Amino acid sequence: MNKRTAHRWRLLALMLTAVFFAFGSFWLLQAIQAEDPAQVGNNLSEPDYIVENFSFVRMTENGVPRYVMSGERLAHRPDNDVSEVTKPVVESIAPGRPRMSMHAERGHIYHRENRVELMGNVDIARPATPNSEALRAKTEALTVLADDEIVKTNRPVKMTLGASSVDAVGLVAENPTQKLHLGGRGTIVYPPRQRGAPNQ
Repeated sequence: MNKRTAHRWRLLALMLTAVFFAFGSFWLLQAIQAEDPAQVGNNLSEPDYIVENFSFVRMTENGVPRYVMSGERLAHRPDNDVSEVTKPVVESIAPGRPRMSMHAERGHIYHRENRVELMGNVDIARPATPNSEALRAKTEALTVLADDEIVKTNRPVKMTLGASSVDAVGLVAENPTQKLHLGGRGTIVYPPRQRGAPNQ
């Protein structure tokens, strides 16, 4: 009877040892997978920082403010160096230029290219100047080339320029020269000439 009991105790000890090593192997495998560079790399797709109600100023090489960007929320992703922005506002404040402002529902900042993509109910406004009429335009997507102070889209655009209105597909607006380029077919509506106005 004692021999049987001793044998059972030895068998139980062997089984417990086997279970211990099995759990130890499982833990070691999990630890190795956690240190796997491929798996660690997947975390780069997650934001490395998030800023609420942010605002920053982009400067020129001479230290002069070029534009201000603000928004409700900014989340930066390190894998592609792109920031996702909620309710972005971009304002061009370069000296000697009319102040152009752009609002949208969301946007992406491509930091390496200094390019901003605005999406959803994009609203562009530029006040009148001695050399140009006030501009207001609405579209669904807009590319902002901040360094060149150029905005462009290939989407349908509804625009007012002074008292005139324009419906077009595609737009390029150059803030330094205050020039507009419309692409595709469109419609331009001029206000009626006032009676008695001199012919030009």
